Amino acid sequence: MRQKRSIFLVVMVAVLICAAWLTGCSVLGIAAKLPSAISGHTDPDTVREAMPAYLTLADAMVLDDPNDEDTLLAAAKLYLAFGAIFVDGGERLTRLSQRALNYSARALCEEAEQTCGITGKPLDEIERIVMTLGEDDVERLHVFAGSWLLWISSKSDDWGAIAQIPKATRAVERVVELDDGFDGGSAHLYLGILHTLRPPALGGDTEKGRYHFEHAIELGEGKNLAAKVQYAQRYARLVFDRELHDRLLREVLESPVEAEGFTLSNILAKKRAEELLASADDYF
Repeated sequence: MRQKRSIFLVVMVAVLICAAWLTGCSVLGIAAKLPSAISGHTDPDTVREAMPAYLTLADAMVLDDPNDEDTLLAAAKLYLAFGAIFVDGGERLTRLSQRALNYSARALCEEAEQTCGITGKPLDEIERIVMTLGEDDVERLHVFAGSWLLWISSKSDDWGAIAQIPKATRAVERVVELDDGFDGGSAHLYLGILHTLRPPALGGDTEKGRYHFEHAIELGEGKNLAAKVQYAQRYARLVFDRELHDRLLREVLESPVEAEGFTLSNILAKKRAEELLASADDYF
């Protein structure tokens, strides 16, 4: 049954693509709207099964027009969303996040030539480069920074990747400097994760992490339940604060899931909150 359903979804995607061409609509336009459609969906399984077809389509679009900034950005968003929402970790997440990072870096480079090859540059040069970016670059920089973070988190045992945390942090900080509340304050969520990827003894900063998690929750007006789950998992567990951990997760379970831009992630956040609460006695 699952195989038949997957085949059906792929066929439907093909039909939609053909229809788009026949009516003069842009496939890029469809791809650009997919992240919003995904975020508002109420059935994670449907999105999980349909997304691979769109990822392949995004790759084909890039091959057809490899220097188009809008195409590269749309592809990066799709890979970032799929990897962050549906892939728990391991080599598959590394592969998907690497593709998101590659596409987003190329999109940034197309519009801001000084950023080309930015991931391989030293921290002081990255500092200089990001300071040249302005408000018009926020979306591209945000997607790039999120992709970089996802790639680093997928390689948490690789010291070469961990060494890039200060560089990725500076990219995210520049998003905050340019637009503190962009995308519901998600850059603050990124910073919370970055500061708690490592314990203090290895260079992490739990209090900075706490500040950014709380600011992300505030800017998202409490609608982004994933922010509270990340706060509980990455901060409260790291500092062994059982009271904060359980309070945050209970708030998630008591909150409605439907919220513009967050519905799908909220459904998955509730599931994760249940898992974390169930394992709390063993952890603490």
